[in-house]
Amino acid sequence: MFRAAERARRDGQTRRALALLVAARGAAGDNTPLRARAELLRGLLLLGDGPVADAHQSLLLAAESSEGHDVEGAEQALAAAAEAAWAAGDLTAYLQSLERPAGHPADGTPPSGRTENASTVATPWGAFRAGMRHVVLVDFARAAREMEPLLAAAARTQQPHVLLYAGRAALILGDITAARRLLGRALAVAGTDGVSDLTARILEFLAYAELRAGLHHQARAHAEEGLRAARRLGQRNFGAQHHALLALVFSLVDADGATEHHGEAALAVARPHGLLQVSTMAEWARARADLGHGRAEQAAIRLGPLLRPGPRRGHFGLWMLAVPCLVEATVLAGLDDDVTDMVDLYAGWAALGADAQATAQLTRLRALTARDEDCDALYQQALAEHEAAAESQFEHARTLLAYGMWLRRRRRLLEARLQLRAALVGFEHCGALLWEKRARSELRATGDSAASDDASALGRLTAQQQRVASLVSSGATNREVATRLSLSPRTVDHHLRNIFSQLGVRSRVELALLMNGEQTERSGGSGKA
Repeated sequence: MFRAAERARRDGQTRRALALLVAARGAAGDNTPLRARAELLRGLLLLGDGPVADAHQSLLLAAESSEGHDVEGAEQALAAAAEAAWAAGDLTAYLQSLERPAGHPADGTPPSGRTENASTVATPWGAFRAGMRHVVLVDFARAAREMEPLLAAAARTQQPHVLLYAGRAALILGDITAARRLLGRALAVAGTDGVSDLTARILEFLAYAELRAGLHHQARAHAEEGLRAARRLGQRNFGAQHHALLALVFSLVDADGATEHHGEAALAVARPHGLLQVSTMAEWARARADLGHGRAEQAAIRLGPLLRPGPRRGHFGLWMLAVPCLVEATVLAGLDDDVTDMVDLYAGWAALGADAQATAQLTRLRALTARDEDCDALYQQALAEHEAAAESQFEHARTLLAYGMWLRRRRRLLEARLQLRAALVGFEHCGALLWEKRARSELRATGDSAASDDASALGRLTAQQQRVASLVSSGATNREVATRLSLSPRTVDHHLRNIFSQLGVRSRVELALLMNGEQTERSGGSGKA
């Protein structure tokens, strides 16, 4: 019965798996290990597709039933219970799941035959739970110490679940480069071993790490792949998470209302299943798209209830990340709301050092809310901090845009053009087409005749994308391109999908026609043979 339920779960048949588990629980009778196994599987099923409050209760029961005879099972159940509480945005339940000790033998000794490092490789959940407890308690130094064995173990293993938790640990601790490396390895190993039930989760955190790094095209590709994997496995909750991530990606582009589409798709699952993290992310994405369109007041109205105390407050893990949007929207809309408390709250977050972008963003917020005579120096300080951090190009471009707008409104037009042109280049490089249009609009308002919207679409491609496009348009196969550029065929395929998306073409033939037309135009359009 359990095996049949496991097979149904792997095949994405959640309802059938749950029905089989009802029968398995009845057949288990007083067999505690079997009942624990049934509750763990039920909780994991509901975590992927069902009300996460119900998943939390099943997983706590699984942990209780595992105590004394299955430490690894208890740790896994508690870690998954914490996941369910996090998804629901229940801070009290989350902390309780983190603080609750996993079962040990009656004499209190650790399981025999395992060293500490071997235990960490086998069961990464304990180190992750211990570290996250200190993250929630805002002690990042202690969190790093608790998670260090997990990060060390990840260097010596090819187990995808260990790499997943290690990548998440690095992401939480602010090491985005390490997070992307570990999660990329987890994805590769999971694909090799056929560990399909992990795929959607690995892609979720990898896409989020790429968003944090400002790599929006890669984030989109992985979130779309994760959405397909979640659908294939019947994991609607994880699918909703990918919809929310895609809404965030498209809040920079907003092609054909894609932000609204993915936001609504995320909320359609998040609301009945109690996924507060997903719904908060979807609303944040909509607000960021509003900002990109210049609808500052609408963005402020959307974000205010999510970030301030009250019945509609959003997820505790996302408050700080969305504060810069709320402050900017409130100031640009000219609302009377005092956002000093939000800036002070963000200052506390930036001081923790867990987000390399936070220092520069904080200085931008101080510039937005400062007295006029202090703004110039603050904007310049923020730009210097962006350069020092060498992090997200999108956030750097946002600061350049804010500074350019401030200069324009003070009729310092030559200085404004310099900042706005730099912002335009930054938005172009990271594919933030919606914000690129906003920067162009501001440039036009300064009287800059070079701020036309009809710049070459090919000019927006990265240097590597341009090389791939050139070779493909000349007739090279993906494998031939990979050999020429020392890339993997999979990387070439990834670049090609992004090129098609950015240029609005659907085939290699259309790409070749576009490339040849561009080259003809650059050569003077003489039409000579």
